[in-house]
Amino acid sequence: MIDRRALLGGIAALAATRTVSAQTTGQAPRVGYVTSAGRNVNVEAFDQGLRDLGYEIGRNVVVEYRFAEGREDRVPAFVAELLRLKIDVLLASNPHAIRASRQARTTVPTVGIDLETDPVAAGWVKSLARPGGNLTGFFLDIPELSGKQLQFLAEAIPRLQRVAVLWDAHVSSTQLKATEAAARTLKFHLQPLPVRRPEDFAGAFEQARQQQAQALVILSSPLMFESMKGLGALAVQHRLPAISVFPQFAAAGGLMGYGPNLSDLFRRAAGYVDRILKGAAAADLPIQRPAEFRLAINLGTAKALGLALPQSLILRADQVVGA
Repeated sequence: MIDRRALLGGIAALAATRTVSAQTTGQAPRVGYVTSAGRNVNVEAFDQGLRDLGYEIGRNVVVEYRFAEGREDRVPAFVAELLRLKIDVLLASNPHAIRASRQARTTVPTVGIDLETDPVAAGWVKSLARPGGNLTGFFLDIPELSGKQLQFLAEAIPRLQRVAVLWDAHVSSTQLKATEAAARTLKFHLQPLPVRRPEDFAGAFEQARQQQAQALVILSSPLMFESMKGLGALAVQHRLPAISVFPQFAAAGGLMGYGPNLSDLFRRAAGYVDRILKGAAAADLPIQRPAEFRLAINLGTAKALGLALPQSLILRADQVVGA
């Protein structure tokens, strides 16, 4: 015999894992959060940003989370589902989520966080200062970052000439072009290694070895963020000094990470959500750039690779691990 109370209780518990809305009055604003990744530290940073602004999730704001767990093909369905729930604001936490929201042709105000796309060139906004539609948010200044990453590698590796670049063919073409331009300026030979899924990594690293790459740049994408630990291990295994746009990459075993403080971006995104809930138009909220960049270095990895990093580089690091 089926225990009806137990069945109903199980359904209620399942619903609670998708929506933080217990004891809400029905009048609380509803925020949709969609990402092709899973629940991670960025989600916690966004939630903390809301709490810092006086929100109590589940009491005076409802947050509907949708995590695709690496399956970006699921994101459009999640966006459609959130729109059916009549959300007041959408937080689209990476390019897959933003792209899905644009394809849905929604008018719901959307705050995006994207390290891979030029929003003006993509036709998503009219200008950085006045987006002009329903999308605003935080986007990376890609050309400047690419040049800095190559410069850090040049400081770390004497007589550097051949650099491989691992890039996500789904979202990172703009970054690749910027990195190619920076490499030409520095007179580096650049070897692009396109990947689309984790299963492509091993073959890409083997190509880098065959082409005698001296170093590796790992471009930004949700795939790369979720795969940091594995990429760090592969880089050491193939004796490739590697730098990623994610500072956390050094702690994951890579040589260096240089890029924006993602937690800060997600806390600031909560501020934009707050302003929209209080009546601001996304069209009038300027696209912002990351305000804080961090350099992290793993000295243990440097030692394993036989690199004696210059003290001038180590002293500029915001974080040193593996000492």
